[in-house]
Amino acid sequence: MRQHLLGFTLAPLFLLTSACSQQESPIELKDTETLSSSIASLNSYEKTARLKINKLKKLMAKAEHKQIDVTREESVVWFAEQFLKFANWDENNYDAVVKLFSYERYYADTKEQLAKELPDFERKKVIQILDKGINDLSKELAGEIKRRPVNKVDWQNTKAKDNMFVSNGKPIFLYDYFSKTVGQPLTNKDIYNDHLGALYHGGEDLYPVDHDRAINSFLVREDGTFDEELMKELTRIPDTNIGFLVYWLMGIPQWVEEREPEVRKGRSLFTGFDIDNPLAREVWGKIIRKTGELTKGKKVTEVGFVLANEPHWYAEKGHWTQKFQEMTSISSYTLDKFRNWLSTKYQDDINKLNENWDTNFKNFKSVAIEIPIDPALKGLPIWYDWTRYNMDRSTDWFTYVQNELHSVNEDADTHIKIMPRMFMEDSRSGGIDTEALAELTTMVGHDAKSFGSENIRPGKSSKWIEKYAYNWGIVTMFHDFMESVAPNKINVNSESHFLSSGQWRDLDTRTSYVRSVYWLATLLGMDANMGWFWARDPDGSPEDRLEGDLDFFDPGLGGAFAGSNNMQPHVTNEVTQVMFDLNSFSEEIVKLREQRRPLRLFYSETTAINTNDYMTKGYELYENLFFEGFPLGFATKNVIEKQDNNNWDAILVYRNNFVTNEEFKSLQGYLNKGGTVILDSAQSLSLDEYGHPRKAKLVASKGKLIVMPKDADVEAIKQTALAEVSGSTPDVVVKVDNGESFKTTTWRTVKQDNGSYLVNILNLGHTTATVDLSLKNGKPIHVNNLMTSNKMKNSFDIPSEGVSLVEVTAQ
Repeated sequence: MRQHLLGFTLAPLFLLTSACSQQESPIELKDTETLSSSIASLNSYEKTARLKINKLKKLMAKAEHKQIDVTREESVVWFAEQFLKFANWDENNYDAVVKLFSYERYYADTKEQLAKELPDFERKKVIQILDKGINDLSKELAGEIKRRPVNKVDWQNTKAKDNMFVSNGKPIFLYDYFSKTVGQPLTNKDIYNDHLGALYHGGEDLYPVDHDRAINSFLVREDGTFDEELMKELTRIPDTNIGFLVYWLMGIPQWVEEREPEVRKGRSLFTGFDIDNPLAREVWGKIIRKTGELTKGKKVTEVGFVLANEPHWYAEKGHWTQKFQEMTSISSYTLDKFRNWLSTKYQDDINKLNENWDTNFKNFKSVAIEIPIDPALKGLPIWYDWTRYNMDRSTDWFTYVQNELHSVNEDADTHIKIMPRMFMEDSRSGGIDTEALAELTTMVGHDAKSFGSENIRPGKSSKWIEKYAYNWGIVTMFHDFMESVAPNKINVNSESHFLSSGQWRDLDTRTSYVRSVYWLATLLGMDANMGWFWARDPDGSPEDRLEGDLDFFDPGLGGAFAGSNNMQPHVTNEVTQVMFDLNSFSEEIVKLREQRRPLRLFYSETTAINTNDYMTKGYELYENLFFEGFPLGFATKNVIEKQDNNNWDAILVYRNNFVTNEEFKSLQGYLNKGGTVILDSAQSLSLDEYGHPRKAKLVASKGKLIVMPKDADVEAIKQTALAEVSGSTPDVVVKVDNGESFKTTTWRTVKQDNGSYLVNILNLGHTTATVDLSLKNGKPIHVNNLMTSNKMKNSFDIPSEGVSLVEVTAQ
């Protein structure tokens, strides 16, 4: 047991609890009466929990005798015993827990009361998960339900195929935590197991105390040799479990700064150097080639290399990132590359640039620009050119990084932890072209989040809560876009913030929310999920990085602990339980999500760059279309030109005034081949990237062109679009009544080889929804609940945040 800076003294109570938690403990072999006597001195809630653990274990023994799978109950017992241990640590280390609550400003004023209440809160939640485990297994033993055995992850032999991970011949959805307690060996089965996940990984060194397993800038010395001691943190990762590696770009050695004084110019928070700097590129080229060679063929790379952690380069004045001194200037290297980019863009004609920018530069070598750029310039040519270049230069950096890796390890999979806000928010000054990077890497990467309750930060909107139980749209719109532009790639969320984040947390988070959001994300494409975060050492104490003074970064690692899953046995257990269920039905989930997307929403980065509300308004339309029973998709110039146009029925163009000539031509080409385009008004597509009027207009040609009236609202546009894809609606008719004037229930259906239909229904609203199922042809049906193997009526209720997976068969 490690000694921690916070310090603690273990009472005999904790020693007894630890003894009780050992699998072969004599206490567990006693009958209930004797057990009750043995734990008489324990906290009353722990007494109850211990008795329930004993009861559940007895049921498990009966179930195993009947050859009933008890994988789910094994995790319930494991989490119960772990969190009883954690509760005792928290009780015996009150001052340390107060400090942990104090790091998060949302809890700071009530930190003493919360620290006092936390141990019994954890014990009560342990009782809650045990009660559910006992109830579920009792029902199965009584023959009231029959659950499908868990398709467990083979942590040693799972393989990455074209668009999914495969374990034991079946699709598998991987789960783990991105940041796991640093300092613990990867072989520690209290940290790496079926309950928490067992992906091995390097580079989790957020807010680094040391360089634990991180692939970082400090691996190369000034003389070009490698720091072999640091390299051992990578090379000694056991070649037993699959995993992923992270290129951690946050720091840069002092010797590089001394040789290149500009190397910090244009840095961002998690990319601590200028990506255009030649020496920085040289250093990282060496690191990438070396680490790529050393890890070639190793299991720890099966889930890919994360090429960057949350890359962004917001270059506009007043952006919140500037408080971290991000992009406060650019280097001479960046400026020179921008000048070369402009020279190519304007065909080496400075007069064209001057006319467009309203400037009088003598030549491209004299072009200047003020960075950070004034957002008042948005919509003007100078804004577009810089913003587009900022995206292109970051894509160039990641192309370089990936090429260096593939030069020594051509089969290495790659993805980038892209923040969904780079796509979802209206600002486009961050330098990330989401589509380009999804096309570049071999896997799709991100750190999508959700909000399970209201935003805890003052002044932040939680308007979504008026209609919905949680903020599902952040997950769905981003996933639908990524799956549209890269439909045949594995989707990796390498730091999911479904459970908490800097903007939301709820100590008493609903397990129904946890189940719903993980199910929703997986249904929409997520193949691997590494949650944020696991920070308990096996003895219950917080990991090393949480100790000492953590006020240097807010909201940083210290603030992340309070109100997180590290204090929530019900939440942490539910993550594992829903992943067990998803993996039990992995083949069905894949069938449901690999469907044709009949309606495509046209997306233009050009319009996004030039306007203030493109994504906000676009989301409103997306939200209105989401609850119509079929998968939504997106179309871009590249999607239209590179993918089979028969994969959709129509493209809807909404609020896309600014498009390049190439984007315009792609839509016209689609019409020329017989496609259907719906324009929200004649104003769409009317301007080029610089706001110059476009003379050309779309013509129907061999296709169908529908132009909506200028005053058409979202509902009218929606109904027109639905009419155009009506031939692709499923055979199963799903009618929903949620008692509201707006829709909150989403569903997907797919026909199976045996003629039956899979139907997955999710209620994202606050109220219970009544669902009625039927077939278009009017034939009577049988409905079977796949989760319980029980027959159901055609009409049934789904509670708020309820998840339903049923099979519909014609009689």
